[in-house]
Amino acid sequence: MSDSLAEAVRTRLRALLSTARFSQFAGVGIVGATVDIVGLALLVDVFELWYLGAKTISWELSIVVIFAINEHWTFATYGDMTPRALVRRFLRSNAVRFAGFLVTLTVYGVLVDRFGVWYLAANVVGIVVGFFVNYTCESLYTWKVHHD
Repeated sequence: MSDSLAEAVRTRLRALLSTARFSQFAGVGIVGATVDIVGLALLVDVFELWYLGAKTISWELSIVVIFAINEHWTFATYGDMTPRALVRRFLRSNAVRFAGFLVTLTVYGVLVDRFGVWYLAANVVGIVVGFFVNYTCESLYTWKVHHD
């Protein structure tokens, strides 16, 4: 591995291992998970939507909340604050989080369909698994914390 590649990997790992940022991201994730779980329960139990469709809607609602909090707290010192930059980060965040959503949705669907796990419990497990994908991708791609 060349020195520049090794240094790039070390820089990104240091950025990901920031305890303060990880803690903030996890705290924001708890807020987002709460929005997701409450939204999912309402959509399934009150509005009687199909559990996978309801999950998609509750996920996007939680993404909006998570992005707003991350933008103003977790990653407040990263990126330009122009409207164009903000919209670009929001779209990039949705694209990046889509990978985490696919992980979450897969875990969720398999647990409900194959193992008969209650849909809200399966959702929590999926959220936890998807969290690590989201943290890594959001840190390195959306807010680019490895850049000075």
